[in-house]
Amino acid sequence: MNRLPLACGIAALLACAQAGAANTPSMEELWQLVQKQQAEIEALKQQLQSTQQNVAKQEQQSQATEQKLVANEQLIAETDASVQEILDRPPSKSEWAENTQIGGYGELHYNGGDADQIDFHRFVLFFGHQFSDRVRLNTELELEHSLAGDGAPGEVELEQAYIEFDINSSLRTKAGLFLLPIGMLNEVHEPPTFYGVERNPIESRIIPTTWWEAGASLSGEFSPSLRWDAAVHSGLATSASSNYAVRNGRQKVAEALADDLAYTFRLRYLPIPGLQLAANYQRQEDITQSQDPLAGGADLWSAHAIWNVNGFGLKALWARWNLDGAGPRSLGADVQKGYFIEPSYQFNKHWGVFARYNEWDNRAGDRIDSEFQQTDVGVNFWPHPNVVLKADYQFQSLPNGGDGDDRINLGVGYQF
Repeated sequence: MNRLPLACGIAALLACAQAGAANTPSMEELWQLVQKQQAEIEALKQQLQSTQQNVAKQEQQSQATEQKLVANEQLIAETDASVQEILDRPPSKSEWAENTQIGGYGELHYNGGDADQIDFHRFVLFFGHQFSDRVRLNTELELEHSLAGDGAPGEVELEQAYIEFDINSSLRTKAGLFLLPIGMLNEVHEPPTFYGVERNPIESRIIPTTWWEAGASLSGEFSPSLRWDAAVHSGLATSASSNYAVRNGRQKVAEALADDLAYTFRLRYLPIPGLQLAANYQRQEDITQSQDPLAGGADLWSAHAIWNVNGFGLKALWARWNLDGAGPRSLGADVQKGYFIEPSYQFNKHWGVFARYNEWDNRAGDRIDSEFQQTDVGVNFWPHPNVVLKADYQFQSLPNGGDGDDRINLGVGYQF
């Protein structure tokens, strides 16, 4: 017999007795009251049971969540170990090949006239390696004039070897041996990229292309159309024995004297497609590397413009050296300068013609009028964008008014 309903019934009878005999309920009413209370008690029991089941379910879910967390921590640890193993592992042959680039260029020249010779002027190989998205290596090895060694006319030269870092999307730096950011040809001089068999005399005698030094540089953008470069690097080492000629001062980073550093700055403006304007300044603390007390600092100023539109092209460049000291002044080498202007027209992707007027003065050691003039006219034929055949004729006038080195030039060049 369930004692709980009975106790409830007794409690109800006692309540009725206290209320007075006149209000005493019938047995049927008492029995209904007992059943109602019993139903309420059963509902409470079911609610309690449901609550207990929910608590047990939550405990199971909590345990499952904790197990998942432990499993995830183990997976993270295993992933970290795998990544570290990959980073520590030497690159495979396939990875090395994917991140390494090989290129180069070369040019064969025939010079008729006073020179009357044929020469494989340059054979260059480029090797680059991408260490990461932000760090890369660039190198360039050159053989000049086909044959190098004792008594041979050529040289083997390391023209570039530097590490470049991307600091962010608009700022990068490099350190090592690199081409200086000066003029039009010094950084970009592959044969298919310019007219004429020989490089223009201004960027050969005044800006001593190809010109590389060792140091560090920083390059960036004020805006997409305004770009800048700044570099600190080794410098030239001219001397009175070479009449302070700038080109003869290149040390090519071969046990180079480094008593006095040099600083180069460039600003480029690209306002519209096809148009580039640029200005350069370089300061040499002592252009003789403190070897000549009669000489001192030197400043190079240059500017150029490049304009290409609808096949028509126009290039112009001006450069000037100012050398300090009584030594350069006594030999007429304190100012070395020059300029050229070059119109061209490319009929289609295969054929183009040009003319170029050059004027320069670097005849160090000669205080009389020493300005050279040279006019070049010629044609380029590109059977492929990276292969070119060239022909031009140059007319040269000497400072004394006599005829200079008039000649025909033929050439073939390539890049890859």
